[in-house]
This record gives sequence, C-alpha cells and structure tokens, in this order.
Amino acid sequence: MEIRCLSKAVLNSKTAIISGVKLEQDEKSIEREREPQENPYVAKFLAFFESVGKPRIERSVSEYPKKRSLEIDFKELEEFDYELADELLDNPDYLLEAARTAIQSVEVPALEIESFAPHIRFHNIPKDREILVRNIGSEYLNKLISVEGAVSQITDALPKLKIATWQCRRCGNTYKTPQEGQELKQPAFCECRHRDFTLVQNQSEFVDYQKIKIQEPLEKLKGNEQASNLDVYLGDDLVHKVSAGNTVRFVGILRLSPAQGKKIVFGRFLEVLHVEETQREFEEVEVLPEEEKEIRKLSKDPKIYEMLIGSIAPAIYGHESVKESIVLQLFGGVKKELPGNQTIRGNVHILLVGDPGTGKSQILQATNSIAPKSIYTAGRTTSGVGLTAAAVKDDFGEGGWTLKAGALVLASGGLCMADELDKMNNDDRVALHEAMEQGMVSVAKAGIVTRFKSDTSILAAANPKFSRFDPYTPFISQIELPPTLISRFDLFYMIRDVLDRTKDEQISSHILKTHRLGEMISQYSKKGKKMKKTEEEALKKIATPEIDADMLRKYISYARQTVSPILSMEATQAINDFYLELRDMGRDEGSYAATHRQLEGLVRLSEASARVRLSDVVEPQDAARAIRLVRSSLKDMVTDPETGKIDYDIIATGQTHTQITNMKKILGIVKSKAADVDMVPLQEVLEEAKTEGIDEDKARDIIDKLEKKGEIYKPRHGFLKPTHRS
Repeated sequence: MEIRCLSKAVLNSKTAIISGVKLEQDEKSIEREREPQENPYVAKFLAFFESVGKPRIERSVSEYPKKRSLEIDFKELEEFDYELADELLDNPDYLLEAARTAIQSVEVPALEIESFAPHIRFHNIPKDREILVRNIGSEYLNKLISVEGAVSQITDALPKLKIATWQCRRCGNTYKTPQEGQELKQPAFCECRHRDFTLVQNQSEFVDYQKIKIQEPLEKLKGNEQASNLDVYLGDDLVHKVSAGNTVRFVGILRLSPAQGKKIVFGRFLEVLHVEETQREFEEVEVLPEEEKEIRKLSKDPKIYEMLIGSIAPAIYGHESVKESIVLQLFGGVKKELPGNQTIRGNVHILLVGDPGTGKSQILQATNSIAPKSIYTAGRTTSGVGLTAAAVKDDFGEGGWTLKAGALVLASGGLCMADELDKMNNDDRVALHEAMEQGMVSVAKAGIVTRFKSDTSILAAANPKFSRFDPYTPFISQIELPPTLISRFDLFYMIRDVLDRTKDEQISSHILKTHRLGEMISQYSKKGKKMKKTEEEALKKIATPEIDADMLRKYISYARQTVSPILSMEATQAINDFYLELRDMGRDEGSYAATHRQLEGLVRLSEASARVRLSDVVEPQDAARAIRLVRSSLKDMVTDPETGKIDYDIIATGQTHTQITNMKKILGIVKSKAADVDMVPLQEVLEEAKTEGIDEDKARDIIDKLEKKGEIYKPRHGFLKPTHRS
C-alpha cells in the first residue's frame, strides 16, 4: 500500500523524483533555491560584497571563468560583521552557499558568460582555528579550520562528478542529481516506476579533483614523536597548486570519509577552500624582540665561535674541527639567484669517515636535535626512493599512481643526516648526486615526469671498508663510496681512533664524568633531591651546551633570515690566492690539488662564517677560517702517501696521480713488447717496470687493476696481452 502511494506521489510531481531533479525543470528549481529570502545570510553577504567594492568584484568577473575564485581575507569579513564571521567558522556550508548566492546578485557589467558563480575562498582565519594535524578531533567536524603540513603524497588530477545526468533505461527520461560527499547519488525511481538508470557522461558536469596527503612539519615534533597525517582534497582551480615536499597551509572544512563495511569508526579528510605555500623551511622559528636582542649580544662576543663549537655534541670529547664545520653548515652560505633562472647552491655538505666508536653517529644525532628542520636516515634502512621520491600504486591514488616525497624533499631548506652511508646500496646512493649539486630531484616513474625541490644540506657518516683505517693506504681505497659522490662534499674528515695514552686518558675522564652527571640527575630526580650548587655547576660544565639548544636554533634561524653577506675585496683576494696555490701544487706534473668545487666551497664556508657574526660583509677572518678548514680537510683526506702532496685526483678518479702515471707506464710496456711477439712474458714486464721506478709488488697490483679494467688480459699463466694494440 505504501509503495502504491509513493508511486502515485511520484507521478503527480513535475519538479523532482525523490533525489533526482528532472532535466527540463532543473534550471527553474535551481533559481528558486537561490532566492535571497530562503537564506537569511544572503542579504548580509550581499551587503558585505557591496562594502568590499565593486571594482574588486568587477575585476573578478572580468577574469572569470579563467580565474574561478574570489579570495577574501577573513579579517575583512570580521571587521564588517564579527557575528557573521563567527558563524562562518562554525557553520561554513550554509554560509558559503549564502555567499555564492549573494555574489551572483551583485550588479556587474554584462559579460559574454552564462553565469557568474565563482568559488568564495576565505583565508587568514583566526589563530585559534590553526590546528596541528595531531590535534584535529571530532569537535572540528564540519567546521572551518586551518592546517599546516608538508605534502608527502599526491595523486594525478582526476575528474570528479559534480552534477550527474541520469537516463532511465526503460522510458528514456533524464534527471539531474547534484553530487555531494564521496558517494555516488542517483534518483530512487523514475516516473515509469523503474529504478534502472544509466549515467549520461556527456550531459553531466565534472570538476578536476586531486587528493594529497600531508604530514606535520618536522620542526613541530618533539622528541621521538611520529608525524601525524591527514588526507586533503583539492578541487577545480586548486588542482596542481602544490607539489610533493612543499610546506603548505590549507584552509578548509573537516569532513568524515565513509566507514569501511559496517564499522562505526570513520576516517577524516579536509575539503580545501584555500591554499597558501608557507615557504618558511629552515627559517621556521619565530624570534621575539627580546630574543633578537640576546642574539645580537651573542654575535658580538669575541668567543662566539668557541661557544657555538662547545654547543655541538658537548658529550663527545674533541673533534673541534668537525664541530666547527658543522656550525658553518648549520648557518649555511647564501643561495644565489642569477639571471636566466640560474642558481648557485648555498648548502654545505660534510662527510665524516671514521673508525668504529669514535662518536660519528652521536654527532649526527646531536646536530639533528639542533637544526630547526632535519631528517635522520641510516644505512640499509634507507632506499633511493626513500631519499628522493617514489611512484606508488595504491588505494590512496584511486587505483592510479601517486608520488611520495622522500627524505631529501621533505627536509628541503634544512639538513639531512645520512648515517652509515657506506651501507646503502650503490644504486640508492646515486639518488644523492643531483640533489647535492643542483638542489633538485628529478622523477620519471610510471609515466610521471617531474622535479622536486631538495635544497638540503647533507651531513653524512661512513665507516672504513675494513673496519679501521690503514694510515699507509690511500683513503679512497678504504671506503666503499664512489668518487663521483665524495667529490660533491665540501668538507670530508677522517676520524681515527689513535692509540695515544694522554688523549685516551682525557677521553676516558670526559666520558666517565658525563655518565656520573647523568646518573646523578636520574637518581636525584627520582628521590626528589637537589644537587649541591658547586657540584651541579662543576658537572654541568662537562656536557651542557654553552648556548641553550632553543636559543641556538633561534640564532641560526635569525641569521639565515636576515643576513646575506657579500664578499669583501680582501676576502675575495685571500680565497683566490689560496685556490691558485692549490692549483699550482700539481701544475708541473699535470695533477690537481683542487677543482672549482673547492673554490665554491670556500665561498660558502666564508659566507657562513660571516653569518655567525651577523655580518653583512665577508671579511678576511671569515676567508681565513674557511681556508683553514678546507686545507685541513684536503690534507687529511687527499694526500698522496707516496709523494706527500695534496692530490684531488684521489677523489675525482679514485686513484692518485702517481698511480695513474704508473698504470700508463706499465700499459705502455705491455703494448710496446706486444708489437714484436704474440704474448708478453709477465717477468719481462716486471723487470722493465723496475727500471721505471716501480717495484714488483706495485707492478703486480697495477697489472691486476689493468686486467679488471679490460686493458690487458692473460691468454695463459705467466703471459700478458693488450686488449688494444694501438
């Protein structure tokens, strides 16, 4: 009986079929819905738009439909009517509909468009509605909020149904159904009493749609907190406004996503109204006026460099040069934007290679806790796509491919700590090359071709190939890192565990005192006791940073925000003289003690030194500091053990200039002898090598390397033959 009554009601209706609107009646019904008297807020918004000014509205109309949004500062609405503004925060759906209706009632010059229906996008909403991702609870459902996060995953632009046109398969009647939410809606019944419909795609309306995932900015996390995530939906002209790795502020309405099956737990997502890229990166930390005064006072202290060095991993004894270099890395050089879209990086990259137990990982962890924005990665747990970006196919991408930002992209504008770099697969390490030099990550995966910004400084640590360093073997042969990667570091340090009783005693004393301090703090806190003031001061000097971590973080951020030093003529000359001195070292022999990368590294380190003093000028003392660090780095890592000279060919080619020369000599001997005989006896080659100053052991080692390179081969035991005779 109820079904018969429902069918009769449907037959008598000329305007709607349950949830579907009949096509020929659609325009009239929509007009009725938009009559101002139906929504009391329409008149208020109409008055607001009149107060904003017709020129602004007319400009928006003139750009429509190419520009389909009207952006409004929330503070303007608040100044006009604070009650209306408050209601918008708590009931955004109803009020935004009123605003869209009102904007169409504003009198504007006639244009050749059917209707003016822009998106109304409010931004700059109150601070109390700027919510951390982890704090978004059910109380904010269907409310207007602002959320900031780093884009970690992003889909392609997909078509989303806005108004569906349905056709009855039996009688051919057509109906329009507005689509809201995430579930497809269609009419319940047709006039002919059937419910079998087909979607008429060419008569339906679609909008672009993009789904992204954001995570909390890393600098907002404390301790070992894991970053919370939130799905964000962008529509129409907001699509393609952000890229993976960007830190973005979104203003939108928090929605529920459908529960799976019959579960009562729902997901959540943000339906975005406004997008604003924050671009704050490393300079995230806000510095208050009183803190600025303290920072400027510190910068004038003649011992500021010693204080900063003492604030880097004070629990680790020694390694002053390494810590000084890390200080300069944190402050960074100046990134240059040149004509023609050319850029020169300001990031400083540092590599630490050391014996086990020398504190490399602790230094990285300590730096990670200081840097305003940083990510820590380690060894085999890190993959190439984990460092750069990955293309993945999953449910998040609606069955399609999405891009996930990796560590270097998410840490853009900050530091990436890469521990146990030698344990990473070589294919994964290749991902670092472009990011370190160009500050970009290129992706060409699953038909997705794009580039991400990775303006990231890298502090890496590695162990020697055979556990400990051999002081008589070239550095490059003791580490499993390719020369092409090592050459991209500005500074590299060998941290050796030297058997020295005096130094061992100093290290032991420092470590034991540090442990005693930790034990006392733990015991006293549990028992509610207090240390004696003299004892507390004496012990805290051992492991307490000279500058508090929060103040140091703000110091670094303030320097990077406000200081862009310029090279003085004196500093320029000092850097130039040192660079030419390095080049002259091997000019006669054809070897290289430096390349242009060392020259640019000197400039970056000098700029960072000037930033420490908050100086707008790079002075000779800054150049001298950079020269000292680069000289010690080169001397420590790229000295030819045979000649005692700095030879950058160790890094650039993996061999010293002497080794390359000796290889050429032995290859020449084999080729010259092979001109007269089919096979060259090995013993003859070894004897002639002695006349060239190459002893037998070195000659045999060089022959093995030539064989591996494919320059010679052994047709039978005790004989050699060149691969190419010319």
